[in-house]
Amino acid sequence: MKAQLSRLITVVSARGRVMLGIRTLAVSMFLMAALIACNAWAQDCDARYDRRCQSYGLPPPPSFPWIQPRQIVPNPTVTSPGAAIRPGEIAPPVSRILRGDYTARYAEVDGEPFPVPAVRLSEIGAQYLRTAVIYRTSEAPGTIVIDPQNHYLYFVEGGGQAIRYGVGVGREGFGWSGVATIQDKQEWPDWYPPKEMIQRQPELRRQMSELQGGLGMPGGPGNPLGSRAMYLWQGNKDTLYRIHGTVEPWTIGKSISSGCIRMINQDVIDLYMRAPLGAKVSVLPPRAG
Repeated sequence: MKAQLSRLITVVSARGRVMLGIRTLAVSMFLMAALIACNAWAQDCDARYDRRCQSYGLPPPPSFPWIQPRQIVPNPTVTSPGAAIRPGEIAPPVSRILRGDYTARYAEVDGEPFPVPAVRLSEIGAQYLRTAVIYRTSEAPGTIVIDPQNHYLYFVEGGGQAIRYGVGVGREGFGWSGVATIQDKQEWPDWYPPKEMIQRQPELRRQMSELQGGLGMPGGPGNPLGSRAMYLWQGNKDTLYRIHGTVEPWTIGKSISSGCIRMINQDVIDLYMRAPLGAKVSVLPPRAG
């Protein structure tokens, strides 16, 4: 009787090990499928990515907190279509995977002498938010390339990559192209509008006061140059063009300025830290056709 019971226990144990092995194999296959699915869902995207990616209307990706999705680099040759966004209008949302990063990236900035409020992402097209992109160019790392036609500014990092920012550029008749260098950089700069601008917009004079450099507006939260400015020179001559922040982030992606390159304040602070004095700035001409 004891021998039969022992054989029975041995058989049951063997079957248990077989079942455990089958279950382990099933769990392993499930985890592998989950990893593949998670990598695929990492392409949840907007129109910056190729059309194999998920569109906005699809359900959220499966949640596997122990699996980290791979990082997807946007395709810089594809931009999101759509009309210009005005304050209060809803822009297409950024991808669900990137939304959390963007919320942190464009949060209120601490440690500044003046408030830099969080950006309302609904006011800005998703394609104009700061992101790392593939960007093959012969320009040296540290060069700034501005594409006014597509409202992009690239900070070249080398290795075929760049940081891309959305910008506002000069309206018709105020655009420019060429090569310049960053001659000066200032935090919360004073604004000294050219005499020609005051002649065109005499109402500006009411906002001006006599500063150390002449008639202008002191730096601060209402100053059109925003939180940072980089001054562009050609040789020993000031072009009077600037790369600067803006108090009107909803104008990013538009041709609306008097020729200067305007950026979201959080973005211009980021670029200010990356770009050294003497950095080359190449402003591309419009493409024919």
